[in-house]
Amino acid sequence: MSSENADGRASMPRASADWTGHSHGSREYRRLLAGLFFAGIATFAQLYSPQAVLAQIADYFTVGAADAALVVSTSTIGLAIGVIPWSVVADRVGRVRAMTIAVISATVFGLLVPFAPTFSLLLTGRFVEGLMLGGVPAIAIAYLSEEIEPRHAARAAGSYVAGTSIGGLLGRLVASPVAELANWRVGVFSVAVLCAVSAALFITLIPRPQGFVPSRARRRGIDPSLVGLIRANLQSPRLLALYAQGFLLMGGFVALYNFLGFRLAGEPFNLPQSLISLVFVAYLAGTWSSAQAGVLAARFGRWWVLLLAVALMIGGVVLTLSVWLPLTLTGLLLATAGFFAAHAVASGWTGTEASVGRAQASSLYNLSYYAGSSLFGWLGGVFFVTWGWVGTAGMVAGLAAVAALLTALLLRPVRTLT
Repeated sequence: MSSENADGRASMPRASADWTGHSHGSREYRRLLAGLFFAGIATFAQLYSPQAVLAQIADYFTVGAADAALVVSTSTIGLAIGVIPWSVVADRVGRVRAMTIAVISATVFGLLVPFAPTFSLLLTGRFVEGLMLGGVPAIAIAYLSEEIEPRHAARAAGSYVAGTSIGGLLGRLVASPVAELANWRVGVFSVAVLCAVSAALFITLIPRPQGFVPSRARRRGIDPSLVGLIRANLQSPRLLALYAQGFLLMGGFVALYNFLGFRLAGEPFNLPQSLISLVFVAYLAGTWSSAQAGVLAARFGRWWVLLLAVALMIGGVVLTLSVWLPLTLTGLLLATAGFFAAHAVASGWTGTEASVGRAQASSLYNLSYYAGSSLFGWLGGVFFVTWGWVGTAGMVAGLAAVAALLTALLLRPVRTLT
């Protein structure tokens, strides 16, 4: 007898034993990919849209570059704090229901926050918005892995990641020109409207879940405790090194984009905001490199590819020190490609490296990833105010160098005896 499942849709109360996932090319497969694609846009467009208008926010509230960057950092702090609680919520109420609650709540805050009358209220609203946004990255990959045939799960995950990268790109590209025509509030609000449409498409398209067994439907005592799973994943030096990749590299990457706009607006470039916003098109280099990193890792091994990607990021950051604009932009492209390639390898490696609690291992990687974004995304502004672009670029390159050192020492391939 069927009943109302944890996602509020009619189905059996537990996953069928013979469920193998939606087959590649099926209607439900395409709907799932499209739904998660729009979830990625709805999440990451509003998360990073203020990054394109930080200079205007700084001018409006009469704050410095580092303080303005808190508009991005407070939301990523909220997201980092939210990922593990959201994974628990999803286990209890269902994957789709949890993601739906998260994306609707975040969109409501996204529509209201741009009109906060004070800077402190703006930061508070962005923090809560980030908490709500955490529900999508915390759940999406787990949901996808339960609903897609295993042999096509990696390809499907790539479509979700593409949605997140395109969402981040759209948020920046839409906010900046609209802000120049009107003001920064209207620019950020316009992105929130785009996210509301994307959220509606996600809710409409996402198929009924069939591969999830809610926690309340399982026999008591068969699951390890959440604390035990987290503790196990914090005791592995190799997993800690992978979490450090997300923390250090994402922190440096966000700082790079947070403050490069300030540099391009000043001497010797003096670019208008409409042109500065176009630097975010460099994200497309990351869309390409993340896919190529997977191919190369399968052929040459993750360790070598991760080291190469981090080295590419460092080289790109060094090139941004040039006062010749084409070389600076080339450096940005290389740094972006290197970062996304490294992130693709490290995030995928985390899931396979964990022997227990893979969902918790991925959540810990996400927590580290966004904690680094929050901390160094702000600290890069302190370096910028104190030492200019040389200081910020030096910080980013230094963080990447530490990540490379940890990779070399702790993630070297383990040789097995045959």
